Amino acid sequence: MTAAPTGDAAPAARTAPLTVGIGGAAEQTDMVLNIGPQHPSTHGVLRLRMVLDGERIVSAEPVIGYMHRGAEKLFEARDYRQIIVLANRHDWLSAFSNELGVVLAVERMLGMEVPERAVWLRTLLAEMNRVLNHLMFLGSYPLELGGITPIFYAFREREDLQAVMEEVSGGRMHYMFNRVGGLKEELPAGWTDRARAALRATRARMDVFDRLVLGNEIFRGRTRGVGVLPQGTVHAYGVSGPIGRGSGVDFDLRRDEPYLAYGELGGTLRVVTREEGDCLARFEVLLEQTHNSLDLADACLDRLAELPPGPVNQRLPKVLKAPEGETYAWTENPLGLNGYYLVSKGEKTPYRLKLRSASYNNIQVLTELLPGTLVADMVAILGSMFFVVGDIDK
Repeated sequence: MTAAPTGDAAPAARTAPLTVGIGGAAEQTDMVLNIGPQHPSTHGVLRLRMVLDGERIVSAEPVIGYMHRGAEKLFEARDYRQIIVLANRHDWLSAFSNELGVVLAVERMLGMEVPERAVWLRTLLAEMNRVLNHLMFLGSYPLELGGITPIFYAFREREDLQAVMEEVSGGRMHYMFNRVGGLKEELPAGWTDRARAALRATRARMDVFDRLVLGNEIFRGRTRGVGVLPQGTVHAYGVSGPIGRGSGVDFDLRRDEPYLAYGELGGTLRVVTREEGDCLARFEVLLEQTHNSLDLADACLDRLAELPPGPVNQRLPKVLKAPEGETYAWTENPLGLNGYYLVSKGEKTPYRLKLRSASYNNIQVLTELLPGTLVADMVAILGSMFFVVGDIDK
């Protein structure tokens, strides 16, 4: 290797040469590995910058922002009816639940009461949306570990449920069915019977995941004891949802700060937890929570059958303005805590609307979770975090 020039002839920015070891000395050199932003292991446009010592991860940094769309700034230029279309898109697997947070915040600012029928319908649709979200991860996580069959079953069940969700709202993914003061419109005739049939068919086939996935020794071998997330780290990073409950954090807003009709569903609602904190525990929580959401949806249908006919929304003025002030509304979204901090100056558009999404906090914990693990376990750990990139880059 040629030495760098010295004396006055040497450029000021020129540095001393770096000698790179070869042969056996190369084993002492750390390697920087970028996974993503376009890579099957990263669920889309997420980038992981990892420093490796051989096959072991020394440090890991999630690099986000590749699909940032500036929703929080766009909220400020749209009125309270228009912001719903922005809010339901950050976690595209939980669109109904995303809409719900916005309208709950605006209704709280207005001091508005929602008709009882709309409250129970919102609860029903939120739980059906939760099942749709969880089925996607129940199918895709085994796929990332080499098991292709579960994803086909997951999409079959999703189709049954999405058919009734599409019928009631008109949208397959972005439902746009919530409105300030209730819901867009009344249910189609006979819809509750079709919804109950779809829930029954989904429940009858859930043993596929109980037996085919959890009963698979390869799946258990790849996930048991891998990616253990301590409870203290969960609290430090604000991790929530199935990931936090997989580490023994017994917290669920539906039970602890009830909203919608969850306060009347205490006999059906179960907060599922595990103490192990590993990849397997997170999957088990997700699966058991799906079973419980099916039970909650059935309970909502039973209650709706007892309610007399009535309105599902409130009449609103042509120009809707929230009074001056601020409020924070949060919900137990399928992936964790989802919150909206709304500041109003008394205009028809929000002065500020800050979104606290579940995936943003959950993915940051990878900086603590990945170091010390093997590269081969990275995909198992990353897949068990159950995140949506749009929910990070909101």
